[in-house]
Amino acid sequence: MIRVLSVASECAPLVKTGGLADVVGALPGALAPLGVEMRTLLPGYPAVMEALEGAETAAEFTGLFGGDARLLSGAAGGLDLFVLDAPHLYDRVAGIYLNDDGVDWPDNPERFAALCRVAADVAAGALGTWRPDLVHCHDWQAGLVPYYMKRDGVDVPSVLTVHNIAFQGLVQMDAAKDLGIAKADLTREGVEYWGQISALKAGLVWADRLTTVSPTYARELMTPEFGMGLDGVLQMRKADLYGILNGIDLDVWSPEVDDHIQTYKAPKGKAANKAALRAEFGLPEADGPLCVVVSRLTEQKGLDLLLDALPALLDRGGQLALLGSGDPALEGAFASHAHPGVAVRIGYDEALSHRMMAGGDAILVPSRFEPCGLTQLYGLRYGTLPVVALTGGLADTVIPATPATMAKGVATGLQFHPVTADALSNALIQLCDLFAAPKLWSKMQRNAMAQPVGWAPSAAAYAALYDDLVKAAE
Repeated sequence: MIRVLSVASECAPLVKTGGLADVVGALPGALAPLGVEMRTLLPGYPAVMEALEGAETAAEFTGLFGGDARLLSGAAGGLDLFVLDAPHLYDRVAGIYLNDDGVDWPDNPERFAALCRVAADVAAGALGTWRPDLVHCHDWQAGLVPYYMKRDGVDVPSVLTVHNIAFQGLVQMDAAKDLGIAKADLTREGVEYWGQISALKAGLVWADRLTTVSPTYARELMTPEFGMGLDGVLQMRKADLYGILNGIDLDVWSPEVDDHIQTYKAPKGKAANKAALRAEFGLPEADGPLCVVVSRLTEQKGLDLLLDALPALLDRGGQLALLGSGDPALEGAFASHAHPGVAVRIGYDEALSHRMMAGGDAILVPSRFEPCGLTQLYGLRYGTLPVVALTGGLADTVIPATPATMAKGVATGLQFHPVTADALSNALIQLCDLFAAPKLWSKMQRNAMAQPVGWAPSAAAYAALYDDLVKAAE
């Protein structure tokens, strides 16, 4: 049995802003059959504190970045947890990263440095009764854990997973002393990033192994186009960098057992869910495909390209149902769209996202870059064919409809490249043509639903990586 401490800023089903939470929430269950005992360390946000059951104080900390704190041991959402109860850092009613004005909390560097400091202490044996064999850190919010561990001489291996390199945890250099970063490490070889401190770079430099959430994204990160200024660091660490594709929780995302929808066996059973979804969004009957988008509304996600490409879909009788929030300009552009074939819900609604996967004919993911992506995996599972850009995990998970793949009967969706409005328009035209050929469409739906999108292969890869590191540390 390998004991792993997983350190993250969010975790489904307790607190979620994106796919990071889904991965962190799914890994413990996926790894348990492989001999991994994983406990997840989370900040004590109000939602986490409210859900925590059987809480016991495992450790106490005095003067932790501005106040006293407790480390609680308990369970919630089917997960074994450590929760850092630090009200001065986490007891806030707005977002976990942003205040009510949509701006980063000014003390975010300290909030997540505190989480990292406690994780390093747990790795060093602060709890006495439970010490991990390995620490798995997620994104910049846990990036300082490997640094603190190496600086303190903690002989426990660490893994850092990059879920999205666009977010790096930057702070001014004069914060180094408060964050516990030595002056000698404020260099290009250390935590310095264009005159600032990068918490993510600290993890990239000091973690024993690095992973990211798809093989293609791992290769992309080592290029200037996708590396966000850290491609040089990753090139130097390429021998330690692994691309392990994300999976999805099949107990949560499965049309046969989904409590949010009318249970069906696709493709034939999709019709009832499609009719219900049209009614819910106020969309009329139409001859073309009902496309869905469930996404943050940002340029990264390519939603500005979709606005320009929509005529290619709408002119052929297609429709769009969109759920998301983000950039105010994109929110306004979609919400004010006058075409009767476009319906928009601004916000976040987990139950509705399930109904959209069940009722949609296609899921659109036109991202400019996408480390892995989960919505296309949900689409595959529900027979909702993905239309995706050729990048990151989207390239790794969707078999595009080409003459060769159609001849072999293996296509599961559509890919487009370059990532432009014109290329997306062409993909939407191809989508409408395929939808008008029922036999081909049904075959692609069946192919999609047969794709292995669960955690089993990825969990095995993580378990093998853990095992190698733990054995090497013995």
